[in-house]
Amino acid sequence: MTGRTQRFRLTGRLQFTDRLRRWYGEGPLQLLVLLASFALAGYAGVRLLDGDWLLIAVWFVGAALVHDLLFVPAYALADRALRAAAGRGERGEWVNFVRVPAFLSGLLLLVWFPLITGQVERYESSTGLPAGVYPVRWLIVTAVLFAGAALCRVLQVRRTRRSARKARPEVVH
Repeated sequence: MTGRTQRFRLTGRLQFTDRLRRWYGEGPLQLLVLLASFALAGYAGVRLLDGDWLLIAVWFVGAALVHDLLFVPAYALADRALRAAAGRGERGEWVNFVRVPAFLSGLLLLVWFPLITGQVERYESSTGLPAGVYPVRWLIVTAVLFAGAALCRVLQVRRTRRSARKARPEVVH
């Protein structure tokens, strides 16, 4: 293969990647990972709920509607209130240290909602655990998440103050 042919192939690949980025917004690897995740989710949905397509469709549409009409406005209001309380400047840096544990705690609540609220009795026979342990464990996990975020914030502030002290010139009298 000549150098010219090799450059043409490389240029052709770059043009394809550039066109894909303009059309899709990301590179080909991200698109492949996204398509693989959709394929895996579809396979899991078909295997787990074999034969009941109406229930699957109702569940997906209902989940999308509840998320878009109920949860997204709630997220936006909570985030706006959090940012308003934080203000601007350095004080606002702690916002992400509240967002992350709140998100993870909310996600756990959403996934395990029937068990946390005690609405499902059949799991007791499968797990051997009484239904009352789930709310307490969720609260403990939530407390640990927020404590971990607070510890990370304290360490970040200490590191920032140390580097600011080192960068400050010493005043000689």
